[in-house]
Amino acid sequence: MSRRPKWRPIWLRWAAAGAAAAALIAFLPWQIGLREGDENGANNPPSGIDAAQEKRLKTAAVRRDAEATARLCTLECFKAFRALRADADEAKLRHLLDRHPHMAYVRLTAGGGKTAEAGVMPEGGGDAWSAQLAKAEREAQAGRAYVSDPIRRDGHRYIVLGVPAAGGAGTVSGIIRQDIVDEVERRQRQFLRLVPYPAEGRYKTESAKPNSTEDITVRTGEDNGSASHYHINEAVVRFPGEPADAVIQTIMKDIDGASVRKLGYAYVFTSHSKETEELIAYFRERWNPVYVEPHYLYLANGSEGRAPKAEGAESGNRRGVKAQAKNAGDFGTAGTPDRERSKTRAEDGAADTAGGPIVPNDLLYEAYQWNLPAIETERGWALSRGSDDVVIAVLDTGVQLDHPDLQGRITEGINLVGEGDPDDDVGHGTHVAGIIAATVNNGEGVAGLSWRGRIMPVKVLDSSGSGTTYSVAEGIIWATDHGADVINMSLGNYASAEFLHDAIRYAYDRGVVLIAASGNDNTDQPGYPAAYPEVFAVAATDAGDNKAPYSNYGDYIDVAAPGDAIASTYPGNQYAALSGTSMASPHAAALAGLIKSVSPDLTNEEVMDIMRKTAVDLGDEGRDIYFGYGRIDVKRALEAAEQTANTLGGFRLKFERRIEALRQRFGVGRAA
Repeated sequence: MSRRPKWRPIWLRWAAAGAAAAALIAFLPWQIGLREGDENGANNPPSGIDAAQEKRLKTAAVRRDAEATARLCTLECFKAFRALRADADEAKLRHLLDRHPHMAYVRLTAGGGKTAEAGVMPEGGGDAWSAQLAKAEREAQAGRAYVSDPIRRDGHRYIVLGVPAAGGAGTVSGIIRQDIVDEVERRQRQFLRLVPYPAEGRYKTESAKPNSTEDITVRTGEDNGSASHYHINEAVVRFPGEPADAVIQTIMKDIDGASVRKLGYAYVFTSHSKETEELIAYFRERWNPVYVEPHYLYLANGSEGRAPKAEGAESGNRRGVKAQAKNAGDFGTAGTPDRERSKTRAEDGAADTAGGPIVPNDLLYEAYQWNLPAIETERGWALSRGSDDVVIAVLDTGVQLDHPDLQGRITEGINLVGEGDPDDDVGHGTHVAGIIAATVNNGEGVAGLSWRGRIMPVKVLDSSGSGTTYSVAEGIIWATDHGADVINMSLGNYASAEFLHDAIRYAYDRGVVLIAASGNDNTDQPGYPAAYPEVFAVAATDAGDNKAPYSNYGDYIDVAAPGDAIASTYPGNQYAALSGTSMASPHAAALAGLIKSVSPDLTNEEVMDIMRKTAVDLGDEGRDIYFGYGRIDVKRALEAAEQTANTLGGFRLKFERRIEALRQRFGVGRAA
C-alpha cells in the first residue's frame, strides 16, 4: 500500500511576506498539483495503463512542467530584481545580467525619476516593449509585482517583469528571455519517449529488438519501449587473447575497415561497407571471440515532469494557491527563529544533537523541493552532510562548470564525445548534478542532497543526448581510475552489452558504487546498465509515494526514489523542473555518498545493502517489481551506517582493511 509523506504546513513557518511577493501571485498560475490519474478521475495501477493513456499522461506532464520551469525562471528573476536598491548604478545592472544571461534588459527607476539601464531590448517589439515596461513600472510604483503574459518574438519567448526596488524607493523592470521553457519541452519529449528517439544525429544507427539485430521500425514514442539502437557498420569484439598487430591488419583488410578502437579487453571495428550482421558472422567464423556484439547506443533517461501539489494548494482553491506562492515569494527575508537556527547550524557546521530537521534557506526549496523532506533528508543532515573526500561521477551530457549553484563542488572531469571541457550542451547532466550537490543554504536556487563532496563531470552523451557503448564504458573506466567513489548513470538501452558489462565489473571490483536509472517507458523490459547485477537500479516515485507513470519496473529494481517534478540546476545559470528515473537515480547516488561520508570503509556492496535494508516499504509487502525494497530514507540509512561504523565489528573491519592497504602499498605478502 502506498504511503503519502507528511507535508509540513510551510506557510505557518513564515511570519509575513512582502506586498510585492503577494502581488506576484495574481499573475502566476500556481495550480501545480495534478497527480497521475487526476485527468481520469482515479489513480491507475502502476503498469495497468494502455499506450493511449500513457501518452496522454506524458503529454500532460510535459505541458505542465514546461509551465513549472517558466515559474522557476520567473521566481529566480523576481528575487534578483527585488535585491536591487534604487541607487544601484549601471555597473551593478551589468553584473546582474552577466550572472543571469537570460535577462535581456533591465531598467531601474529611482523615486525622483532618475534611471539606469543595462542590456538591449529585443528587436521586433517596437513600442510594445516600452508600453509593457511602463505598465510594469506603474504596478511596481503601487507596491505590486507585475508579470506579463508570454511574448513571442523571432522564435524566442519573453516575459516583462516589474517589482518595487529594495526599500521601496524605486522600481526595477526588465525583459526576461525564457527560451528554457521551449528547450525543456523539446528535449523532454525525447527523453520521455513521446517521439521516436534517437530520430537523427551524428550516429548512423539501426533500431532492433533488444539483444538482437532483428530490424524493427520505431514510428512512435511508444515503440521506443521495445527497441535498442546500434551502429550499422560497427561491431564490438573481445578476443580470447590479445591479438597481434598482424591479426588486426588482416581483420581491417577483410572487413574493409575504416577504424579500430581498443578499450579494456575489447575492440570496436568500423567498416566502410559491411553492416553489423556481416561483421558478427565474420568474427564468429574466423576468430572464435569471447563475444562479438553490436555497438549499442545509450540514451539519457530524463523526462519532463509536473510540479507536486503542496498541502492546501488544491486546483482552483485560490486560498491554498496564495499560501504556497506567498512562501515562494518571500525568499528567506522574513524567516522564523527555526529557520534562523537552521541557518546557524549550517554555517558553523554544528550538529543538531536533538536530531531535528535542518531546513535550508535556498530560494526554491520550500515551494518546489518536496523530494528532500519526503526521503527524510532534513533529519539525515543532522547525522551527516557529506564529506569533501567523497567523489560522485556523473556520466551524462556534461555539467555547466560555472553554474553559480555548483561553485566549488566540481572536480576534474573529461569530455569523451568531443573536444574541450565536459560542459553541458543539453541540460540533463547539469540537472542531475544539482540534485546531488547544488550548494545548500546559500539563499540561491536549490539545495542538493549533499552539502559537501565533489561532482566529477564525465561527458559520455553528446548534444543529441545520445552516447555509444564505447563512450559510456570509457567513462566508467576513467572515473574509476580517477578516484570516483560513486558513479551515477542516468542513461540506458534495452540491450545487454558484454563490452559495457566488462567496464561495469572493472569499476565494481575496485569498490565503486554503481547507480543507474531504470528507464522511462513504463515497461518490464530490463534496461541496461541498471539491470546488471553489479549495478544499483532505481525506479521513480511521485510526491504521493506512488510509482511514477513512466517508470520502468521489474525484478532487477533495488529501490525507488523521487523522480517527479524535481527542481534542480540547468545550463545558463538557470533552474528547471524535470521528471524521470534520471532524476530518481542521483537521489540514490547522493545517499551512497552520504553513507560513505559516515563510514568510509564500507564496501560498495555494503553501501548498497544499507540503502536496500533501510528503504521504506511501498506497494506489496516486501520487495516488489515496482519499488524494489522501497523508497530510500536518508535518516534511516545514515543511522545504519553510523551504527555499523561504531560497532566492534566495524572497528575490526577498518583495522583489517587498513592492514591490507599497507600490505599492498609496501608489497608485503600475508604471513603463511
